[in-house]
Amino acid sequence: MSKEKVTQLLGGWEGYRVSTIQRFDTGKNQEHPKLWLELLPLKRRRMQCSGCGKLVSAVHDYVERWVRDLPVFDATTHLLVIRRRVLCPCCGPKLEHLSWLERYARVTSRLAENVARLCQILPIKHVANYYNLNWKTVKTIDKRHLLKTLGPIDLTGVRVLAMDEFAIRKGHRYATLIVEPYTKRALWLGRGNSRESIRPFFELLGRDGCRKIEAVAMDMNAAFTNEVRAQCPDARVVYDLFHVVAKYGREVVDRVRVDEANRLRDDKKARKVVKSSRWLLLRNAENIKRDSDKIKLHDLLEANQNLMTVYVLKDDLKRLWDFRCTKAALCFWGDWYQRAIESEVVPLIRFAKLLKPYLSGIISHSLYPLHTSLLEGINNKIKVIKRMAYGFLDDEYFFLKIRAAFPGIGR
Repeated sequence: MSKEKVTQLLGGWEGYRVSTIQRFDTGKNQEHPKLWLELLPLKRRRMQCSGCGKLVSAVHDYVERWVRDLPVFDATTHLLVIRRRVLCPCCGPKLEHLSWLERYARVTSRLAENVARLCQILPIKHVANYYNLNWKTVKTIDKRHLLKTLGPIDLTGVRVLAMDEFAIRKGHRYATLIVEPYTKRALWLGRGNSRESIRPFFELLGRDGCRKIEAVAMDMNAAFTNEVRAQCPDARVVYDLFHVVAKYGREVVDRVRVDEANRLRDDKKARKVVKSSRWLLLRNAENIKRDSDKIKLHDLLEANQNLMTVYVLKDDLKRLWDFRCTKAALCFWGDWYQRAIESEVVPLIRFAKLLKPYLSGIISHSLYPLHTSLLEGINNKIKVIKRMAYGFLDDEYFFLKIRAAFPGIGR
């Protein structure tokens, strides 16, 4: 077979031909064979400058470069490429542009594409082991591919935001993620959960962009609220149902349940029933499927007035997020608040008073029915991405992986 046929069969390296082929079988069992090919440039071919892209005929000099390519059958493939530096009248000495090899690259473009594709489903370590490449090389390839395919963040036309924090490591180390809730597109990621941590996003958004923001969904994080109101004075803060109800469960239901269990310390049987009822009290009524659990909950609430009060008011509180009329929501809140104050249940009264300053953010849900449950789902997937990589030290690369996982609907 001629070397031209071999060139076409193995790679079709444009502008080059195979000059030498050698195979090295290493190890007794020949587990890691290597294939070495020398590629020489074709003569009588006009070259393209990698700087300005113009066609050039003059050669300045030749340089040798070892390059990795996709494996040929079972052999790791190494190319010795004799690269030409053209003498460009505009740019001076420049490397010849090759469609299959980037400037200064040590892997071919097709190997880089396959590595980047595999990095979408496997950790970097596994991809590096599979192709017998350095870990840093694989990470650089994947990062460069993400930068090229994703491009800069486009914040034009953004009107509504949702933001939430998630833990990135032990020791109360957090990061904040901001998304566009309607398109499920990740917009920004920053370390920390303070006002200073999220301020760079609003600087990136710009003054005109901040003025166009209509609503921002979040939990009851004072830092987020204060920064949004400072940067986007026309935007409505929308507090999420999930976080408010979760806070009610911790500060009211759990507290009353513990107090009632302590009150029944002399009645061990009744105390055990109350102490073991935490998940029944926190769970939504429609999610209780077993008849035995329904009977247990009914008997518990019938026997304990305080638990009955906080359980009923918990379900009523969630109804605030069902309204689409602010006047109706305010009226309902007034009735709920009055019942909470008159209940004489201390944790409930304390919670109602603490919740009252956040009322405007809760009522805003009537106009902008947003929630951060989307972010909770995104955070779960982020944990998978983080766990696959055994953590990220490069924030930019971490955010690129998140952007690739959440590019937005219709994008």
